[in-house]
Amino acid sequence: MTEPIIRAHAVEKFYEQPDGNRIEVIAPVDLDVEPGKIITLLGPSGCGKSTLLRILTGLSKPSSGEVLWHGQPITSENAGVAIVFQSFALFPWLTVLDNVEAPLEARGVPALDRHKRALRILDTVGLDGFESAYPKELSGGMKQRVGFARALVVEPEVLFMDEPFSALDVLTAENLRNELLELWLSKKMPTSAIFIVTHNIEEAVLLADRVIVLARNPAWVRADFPIELAHPRDRKSPRFVELVDYIYKIMTQPELALVVPDAAAAAAQKPVRQKYQMLPHARVGGVAGLLELLLDRGGKEYLHRLAEVLIMDTEDLLPIVEASVLLGFAALKEGDVQIAPEGTAFAEADILTRKILFRQAALKHVMILQQIDSVLHAKTDHSISQEFFYDILDEHFSQDEVERQFETAMNWGRYAEIFDFDRESHRLILAEPVGEPHPPTTTPVPS
Repeated sequence: MTEPIIRAHAVEKFYEQPDGNRIEVIAPVDLDVEPGKIITLLGPSGCGKSTLLRILTGLSKPSSGEVLWHGQPITSENAGVAIVFQSFALFPWLTVLDNVEAPLEARGVPALDRHKRALRILDTVGLDGFESAYPKELSGGMKQRVGFARALVVEPEVLFMDEPFSALDVLTAENLRNELLELWLSKKMPTSAIFIVTHNIEEAVLLADRVIVLARNPAWVRADFPIELAHPRDRKSPRFVELVDYIYKIMTQPELALVVPDAAAAAAQKPVRQKYQMLPHARVGGVAGLLELLLDRGGKEYLHRLAEVLIMDTEDLLPIVEASVLLGFAALKEGDVQIAPEGTAFAEADILTRKILFRQAALKHVMILQQIDSVLHAKTDHSISQEFFYDILDEHFSQDEVERQFETAMNWGRYAEIFDFDRESHRLILAEPVGEPHPPTTTPVPS
């Protein structure tokens, strides 16, 4: 079993009153922070979440109990932690670069070294080019990115975040959540664990590997359970909805004795989750050629006969057929390949219309292209590193197959103009939708 980075044992917080009584804020709590996990801490407003966070970081001492950092008593000096606050907490008189360098300067890091580290982390969080800006010149989302950069520049082993998205509008908060996940999943963050205090239930299930729910008066651990859902997570999936509903019930009905919904039992009642979709290794040109040939032969042909006509082995033709079936352009039944109405429309269309029809089919049927399109629309800069999707595919396929899967997805996605690809930066960039040309420019008429 992996040793926790932070271990809180029987941690309690109370305040002595002049009359001899005491106000207990946190009842004795046992809590571990393990490496390799995003942990979210939920609870009603005022229940003691932020107080517990400060104790876990060594900023505040518990009234009783102990907090250990790698087995040693934690202090503000030995704890390799950093905190992102809800209120941004930037120095308004300092530039973005100076704000990020501030914690390094406080630790005595030489000027050149802290300058290089600050520039590197600013680039990581998407603030390259804003080094000389002041906080008043930034949007809320950009201010919080500066907060992320300032926390990450010290390379904390555990990154603590105290309701980091609650002061932002809905869209900005969603974009930043996605960017945080991208950095975490692509292992671009110099941190081993993330601990997030939040009051947003969906946010907790969306991000966390483990959720802790506090009850109040005083605070105690009402529930502590893992979230065993693969990223990216679908808010509409039955399991996601079930977990959100469970957390909502335990937060609003403290008198009920509730157990975590059994994932195994839920799976037995619902269709088993399929393995990650594997794309047939076929190019768009091959799919188009097959559909044209089928249309020319009355819309239906025996698979082996098609292979003979094309002077191909059946095994070489099969990926093209499978791609056509996956896209909804054709059907394969008992050895016969039959063109679908969507395939007929594609085969008869002009070049531009083909791109539109292929885009519609790809976004309807192809999981990785759906994911790429969704992430690119969610990101504020509408771009993302290819490594993010390599990491997703790497969980399901061998290294060689990852390369082939991504190459096929690139071929299809670029043809459909779902995205462009910058080979220098290795980033996917959202493309203008097919069939939606640039607005006409008007030439001024000389007066």
